[in-house]
Amino acid sequence: MSLFQRQVVGSLIKTTFVSLALVAGVAQAAVVTIPAASLNSSPGVYTAGGYYTDSLGSVVVMTGGGNAANVGDPSGRNDDGFSFLNLGFNVNFFGTTYNSLFINNNGNVSFGSGISAYVPTGLTGANAPVISPFFGDVDTRPASSGVVHVNTSTANQVVVTWDNVGRYNNQGSLLNSFQLVLRGENYSVPFGEGAIGFFYELMPWSVTDTSTVAAVGFGDGLGNATVIEGSTQPNVNTVVNNTYIWFDANLNVVPPYTVAEPAALALMGLAIAGAAVVSRRRKA
Repeated sequence: MSLFQRQVVGSLIKTTFVSLALVAGVAQAAVVTIPAASLNSSPGVYTAGGYYTDSLGSVVVMTGGGNAANVGDPSGRNDDGFSFLNLGFNVNFFGTTYNSLFINNNGNVSFGSGISAYVPTGLTGANAPVISPFFGDVDTRPASSGVVHVNTSTANQVVVTWDNVGRYNNQGSLLNSFQLVLRGENYSVPFGEGAIGFFYELMPWSVTDTSTVAAVGFGDGLGNATVIEGSTQPNVNTVVNNTYIWFDANLNVVPPYTVAEPAALALMGLAIAGAAVVSRRRKA
C-alpha cells in the first residue's frame, strides 16, 4: 500500500463518521460521510481511464416531472423532468431489490418514483431512495446546454450521463458534466472498480436561481444516507470537479487499482529471491 493510500485509509478512519438523528421521535437515521480525500483525480474526462464505453447512448426523453418537463419531447430538453427505465437486471439498494428506476433531470436517479424536486432536502437529498451524483437544479433548455443520456448496451449495467448541462433558470453560460455507472448483481466487476461509479469532468456550477447547494451521495428516503464530504454545502462542485469514485454494493469506497512502480517490483523480486535462498538453506 502506497503512502497516499495509507493516508486515505487513515483519513477514512479518522473522519468518516456516523451521525444519529431522531426521525419522528421514534426511528434513528444514520448518515455516513465519505471524506473528500477518497475521490480520485480524473484525467479530465468523466469516462475516466476508459473503464467503459465512451458512447453516451440515447437521449433521455421525459415521461413526467414538474416545471417545463417537456414530456415526450425527443430532444430531451427540459427542466425538472424524469423518465422511467426498466433495468432488465436487479440492484440491491439499502437492503431492497429493484429492477427499474427513474432518471431525473436534476442530477440523480431514484427508485419507486420520479423526483421533480430541484433543491435537495437535507443530507439525504430526497424522500425517496436516491442515488445522486450531483443533485442540483439542472436546466437543459438553454441552446448551449447538452441533455441527459442513457447507455444500456452492456449487460447488467446502465450508464447515465448529464452531458454539459446548464442550470436554472435557462442559464447556459456554465455547464456541468457528470456520469453515473450502475451495475447489477450479476455483473462481473473488474478489480479496482465497483457496483456504482460517479465520474466528473468540469463542474463549474452549484449555485442556481433556486439554491446554492447540491447533494452528492445516496439516501434510502427515510433519512439514512451515505454522502460525500461537502454534500449540501456551498461549492461542493469544486470538491468533485475532475474526479471519480467507485463504490461496492454496500456503498463502501473501492480503493483505486494501482500498478506497482518498476523499482518496487524489482525490490519485491529481490525479497522473493532472498526468501527462497533462506528456505533452501533451512532445508539443507
